[in-house]
Amino acid sequence: MQLKRLVMLFCFSALCSGGYGDYRVEDYIEGISIPWGMTWLPDGDMLVTSRQGEIYRVSGQKIIGTISGVPKVHVNGQGGLLDIELHPDYANNGWLYLSYSSSEGEGEGSNTAIVRAKLKDNTLENLETLYKAEPNSKKGQHYGSRLEFDKQGYLYFSIGDRGNRKENPQDLNKDGGKIYRIHDDGRIPKDNPFLEGSKPAIYSWGHRNPQGMAIHPVSGEIWIHEHGPRGGDEVNIIKSGANFGWPILSHGINYWGTSFAEGTEREGYESPIWYWDPSIAPSGMAFVTSDRYPRWRSHILVGSLKFGYLVLCQVEGRTITSAEVIIEGIGRVRNVRQAPDGYLYIASDTGAIKRIVDY
Repeated sequence: MQLKRLVMLFCFSALCSGGYGDYRVEDYIEGISIPWGMTWLPDGDMLVTSRQGEIYRVSGQKIIGTISGVPKVHVNGQGGLLDIELHPDYANNGWLYLSYSSSEGEGEGSNTAIVRAKLKDNTLENLETLYKAEPNSKKGQHYGSRLEFDKQGYLYFSIGDRGNRKENPQDLNKDGGKIYRIHDDGRIPKDNPFLEGSKPAIYSWGHRNPQGMAIHPVSGEIWIHEHGPRGGDEVNIIKSGANFGWPILSHGINYWGTSFAEGTEREGYESPIWYWDPSIAPSGMAFVTSDRYPRWRSHILVGSLKFGYLVLCQVEGRTITSAEVIIEGIGRVRNVRQAPDGYLYIASDTGAIKRIVDY
């Protein structure tokens, strides 16, 4: 597959101008240590997770409090309190979903857990564990942890390979290096692809560390991006039962410069629709549907941890035709989300939630 690599169009001082309209980035709120997940309540308040283990409630560009009743989080390397998502029918059922690194279960260390709870008077109640990856590991990398509901109400989530590429991604009996699909209450869908002789929540496999996940606004397909090693960050469209090849296939190499993969594509494995070389360390992913950004509509925004910028990926059908840096100088980007008010928000390791507004 012939893939174009990253074309860089730099926009300085956190300003984007030119062919995609004129916008600036403002600090919406500050003072959150490593903000990771963002979602919005029906009353317009924002909930923001901090990797350190707190959920902040934000209203009117002010932090108005923290949420109590958060499950015990094992803060370890890349682990901590990670993503947050509301049930599509939250207004009626009140379920809120979290991913985090949990030390519960077999072995020392931690692994990714998915829970749901109800928010009442700024307290989480009725906490239920829907999935807990096992065994735990002392390693501090590759928890994955993105959450996304599809149009049928299934919950998808990612768990990275937990730094064990030799065993986890290509073994259907082991957690890690997978995308999972469950019902909103944790039950396993009857049409999941690996119901017998494996972990039945697995939906696709052969992943490294997916930290971007979004639903295509028209097709309803789940799109992800995942970190490569040194080179080889990927964008993939998830398919039931598909093997995406890690670590057998990769466009990257080891951090110390040696090769490990057997190639970049092979029959029986899914190839990425886009890859970056060199790596940008992608984190956060959003399809733009808002009328506030007319020239970005129907395309994807991806954040970069490594370079502290925002990338616009031009989407045509089920392909990406180009990827351009449109905003830089915003710190290590953890997430990018479009809110119900139509604005785009960026979670940055600077401790700020930023908002893209008219210039």
